[in-house]
This record gives sequence, C-alpha cells and structure tokens, in this order.
Amino acid sequence: MSKTERGIALVTGASSGIGLVTAQALRRDGYRVFGTSRRPMPDTADGIAMLICDVSSDASVQGVVDEVLSRAGRIDLLVNNAGIGLLGGAEESTTTQAKAVFDVNVFGVIRMTNAVLPVMRRQRRGRIVNLSSILGLIPAPYNALYASTKHAIEGYSESLDHEVRTQGIRIVLVEPGLTRTSFEENITRPDRPLALYDTVRANAEKLMRENVAKGDSPQVVADAIVRVANATSPKRRYTAGKAAGQIRFLRRFLPESFVDKNLRKFNGLPD
Repeated sequence: MSKTERGIALVTGASSGIGLVTAQALRRDGYRVFGTSRRPMPDTADGIAMLICDVSSDASVQGVVDEVLSRAGRIDLLVNNAGIGLLGGAEESTTTQAKAVFDVNVFGVIRMTNAVLPVMRRQRRGRIVNLSSILGLIPAPYNALYASTKHAIEGYSESLDHEVRTQGIRIVLVEPGLTRTSFEENITRPDRPLALYDTVRANAEKLMRENVAKGDSPQVVADAIVRVANATSPKRRYTAGKAAGQIRFLRRFLPESFVDKNLRKFNGLPD
C-alpha cells in the first residue's frame, strides 16, 4: 500500500492519552483509523472514527470488529492499548478486584486478538501491537497487580508471535516508561484498604505523580507504534523513551542484587 493508504488500523482505548495520540499519529501516517472508547464519542476532527467497545465483554469486542469490517472490509493493524491501573498494597485488593484488572488488561487483549486473528489470517497479513510497560520487566512495589498484568502480556505476546508468524501475522510489544497522561483517569484504588499501608500507599502515589509529570510525552509512544506498524521485519519488542531503554538494559545485563537495591532506592524503600 502507498504511504497515503497504509491500511486499516483499530486502536483500543483511544479516547485520550496514548491511545488518542497513537490514533492521530497513525492517521497522519496514512492509515484509516478506528478508535474505541467505553462511552459514546464523536468522530475526531482529523478523521478518526470512534466506536464504543468494552474490552471486558466478548459481545462488545466482536461487535466492534464486525463494525470495522462492515465499514472498511479488513483490519491490518490492531493496537491493544485499553487498560486500567491499580495502586496499593497487593493484599489490599480482593480477588474480585484483581480479576477485574486482569479482565481488562489481559483478557481484554486476548479477546481483541482472538477476534481479529481470523480476519488477518484470511488476509494473510496483519500486525498486532500490544502495549506492555517497563513494569512488565521489573518489580513494581504497590503496583503488583498491574505489573502482573503486564508480565502476563509479555509472555502471551511473545508466545503467540511464534504461533502465528507463518500465517503472515506478527505480534509486537511496545514497552513505554513513565508517560505524561492523566494519572487519575485509569488508576483504581484498593477495595479493602488496610491502615498498615496508608502512609506507604500515599508516598507511592506521590512518587508516581512526580515521575509521571517528568515522564515522556505520549507522542514518544505513538512514534514507536508507528515504527512498529510500518517495519518490514519488526523486532519482537520496542521500548518507548530513553528511561524505558535504560531499565530494560539494567534488568537484562546487571546483577539482580544491583537492580533490587536501586529499585528500592527509587521507590523510597529501606534496604
């Protein structure tokens, strides 16, 4: 396809933040873009068609895929961006709350992927970009459940890529660092808070706010996704931003004791 007609892209969680900026970047690059949000939204002025989709619902996911096919006839690129956060001590969340986070962050990705794979297989062509995180590479005190979902996405994506590569489909991970998006929008608080964690939880939230404010622009992540979308032979994973690249290097090549000590220092935890 020509640069002015790259293909059909579907971006979940495109109402704001990384998802919206990614949808806009793909549109500028020549893709016809469909974005999803949980609530009704008008199409954007720059030509992104917005559709309602709840990634925790099988019917909703299949419905949005069917709608894109009815309008465009194909899906060349899926960007699984929709997700929610959870900040607090791991034991402060009930298993019900933990399941809810996994239902969006992990099973939402699986639902969307399962819905588009038959389409891409018929086309003999397709690419799926899964938004992971540096928290899919390292421990994350007071973000244990969120980090667990991203670790799961890492294993799922890398394994699936081997399964579907011979079908003309690639699964690629993009791993952002801290990114300047709306902190409050997708962060959930524990559903059974314990007084034991009140101070450290407040400190963790303060640290996150400070670091998010100094983080990368969402455009950094969007640019990485556009590179992935257009790469002839994509790598299995891409970091987005300098800090993400540094953390990946530290985790991969330096002694575990060094990483552990520096992670505790970064999070303001005693040795």
